[in-house]
Amino acid sequence: MRRPADSNDSGFPSVVDFGRELCGDLPQAESREWLVTNGIGGYALGTVAGLETRCYHGLLFAALQPPLGRTLLLAKVDETASYGGEQFQLATNRWVGGEVAPEGFRLVERFHLEGSTPVWTFALADALLEKRVFMQAGANTTYVLYRLARATAPLNLSIKALVDYGAEHCATAAEAFPMAISGVEHGLRIAAFDGATPFYILSSSGTAGSAGEWYRNFDLAMERARGLRDHTDHFLAGEFKATLAPGKSFAIVASTDASPLLDGEAAYSARHDQTRSLLSEFRRADTKLARTAPPAIEQLAFAADQFIASRPLTDFPEAQTILAGYPWFGDWGRDAMIALPGLCLATGRPAVARNILLAFARFVNEGMLPNNFPSGGVAPAYNTADATLWYFLAIREYFEATGDTALVSELFPVLEAIVDAHVSGTRYNIHVDSGDGLLYAGEAGAALTWMDAKVEGRAVTPRIGKPVEINALWFNAAWSMALFARALGRASDRYEILAARARAGFDRFWNPQKQFCFDVVDGPWGTEIGNAALRPNQIFAVSLPESPLSPDRQRAVVDVCARELLTSFGLRSLGRKEPGYVGHYGGGVAQRDAAYHQGTAWGWLLGPFALAHLRVYQDAAMAMSFLDPMLRHIAAAGLGTAGEIFDGDEPFAPNGCIAQAWTVGETLRAWRRISTKIS
Repeated sequence: MRRPADSNDSGFPSVVDFGRELCGDLPQAESREWLVTNGIGGYALGTVAGLETRCYHGLLFAALQPPLGRTLLLAKVDETASYGGEQFQLATNRWVGGEVAPEGFRLVERFHLEGSTPVWTFALADALLEKRVFMQAGANTTYVLYRLARATAPLNLSIKALVDYGAEHCATAAEAFPMAISGVEHGLRIAAFDGATPFYILSSSGTAGSAGEWYRNFDLAMERARGLRDHTDHFLAGEFKATLAPGKSFAIVASTDASPLLDGEAAYSARHDQTRSLLSEFRRADTKLARTAPPAIEQLAFAADQFIASRPLTDFPEAQTILAGYPWFGDWGRDAMIALPGLCLATGRPAVARNILLAFARFVNEGMLPNNFPSGGVAPAYNTADATLWYFLAIREYFEATGDTALVSELFPVLEAIVDAHVSGTRYNIHVDSGDGLLYAGEAGAALTWMDAKVEGRAVTPRIGKPVEINALWFNAAWSMALFARALGRASDRYEILAARARAGFDRFWNPQKQFCFDVVDGPWGTEIGNAALRPNQIFAVSLPESPLSPDRQRAVVDVCARELLTSFGLRSLGRKEPGYVGHYGGGVAQRDAAYHQGTAWGWLLGPFALAHLRVYQDAAMAMSFLDPMLRHIAAAGLGTAGEIFDGDEPFAPNGCIAQAWTVGETLRAWRRISTKIS
């Protein structure tokens, strides 16, 4: 019997529960992707069908330099079950040339999520075999747990472990590494080459035999669509055999730890408890709202945790960060600060928010937060004009949610220094213009706002000057400082003056001919080249806590964004009627980068639009309705989560990262804020 959409066997809410109508349809099953994470940057990612379509698909991407240094170790397991005198191949592979063999997806009777754990149910005659993939929190350890849920006789499993040592953005060529395999207690030890981190494939019971053969030419259809290497090879490390009695289980464990817990049921019980704790925290945050939360929102509360990762510092071992997206983004200052209120505060986890805010304070340099943290111990990159300003907003939301004056007091000197640096000037010509009180940012060759794509070193969307959202953020940062100063019993006059000057200067953004905001003023090209085009950045002049626009202008901004930029899953980055609009995101790297901010719709902008609409029209039910398509979408691409971008043209096909922190965060934040107006 199929389970209802609001529950499953574990008691967790779920809108992700498919039967054969989807699992047995290869195009649908391979286009839906699941994700599990370990809280230190590692992950496992794959498709419902079980075949790889990306170089990022695998069962253990270990974070060898947490939270970065992701490296593919266990690529996949190919299973064969013997039951009742028949053999059933459970795996699915597509090979270069298009052949699909074996076709294990045809045996999947059900796929669903238990919290964030993917569960396949294979129907093998009268037997039902369940398979779960999950990771141990805080460790580069993946479990593949098999349970024989129904049978009239024992079932034999043969499991081939295919391994790799691939950098996360690269496919692997056969013979790339020597791949030394040695037998150890309970399984195999793999050393890709001298100096490589060794890892282990182990089993809770059964036998393991080593092998040593390259399997070549796994087809990677999604990489081909992205104009990248479209095939990869994996190494057959060995084969595990086990016999399952009805009701019993068996686990394959892949780990960089030589002695991980081998009891798969105990490991899953621990993971289950952690997931249940997330749900409890979400429900305790506001018990009244929790009763009205649809299953999709609770599912997104699980997804929110997938982006939280440890970033321990010498003097602050509890430090945490936010990973911007899976499968290919690390932690970015801008994304982290935008996503933090939704991921941490809307889910009832203020302690996590506090750790992240304190951790990022350690990285402030010349009045700026880092844009991103490269791998390999490379110094953070300080090339963003907005990450630092979003930091003020994140602290303000934290303070409003918790009343934690101790944290505000601790961070106040850092924030004062940031304001001073912006007033006097810092990197990339970022400074307050003494003439109009607005913040100028940029110089040739730099792309400092979130619209930062470049092709051949040239910014696709050059925004040197005074961008509209940067100044809406600056205005809000000044008012936030005034609020903090008053809360701490300090003088707030200076910050109120900065805010008043920015508000007065903001009038320069209004375009009286078009009745919406210029995207940039005082750019080197003037408003006649691009900066008078309709873009979504002006929505923040309405959605942020303090608006520098009059009510009439706020409504005009919301209305034009609704008419020209709104899609089901976000706002277009450029109006469809504007020169240079690109409605489809696809092709090679240069083609995709050229479309990234030239019409592509961004999921994270849906929440700010809904909140801006609420501010203008005071209709909570209508504002909430803008979130509905995204809540349905979490069963359509990245399962149980929300993705990065969508085509600007109908039907708004998903693209980019399958799980994006600020999309999930802003959806949760908007839902909670709008819900308070409904309830």
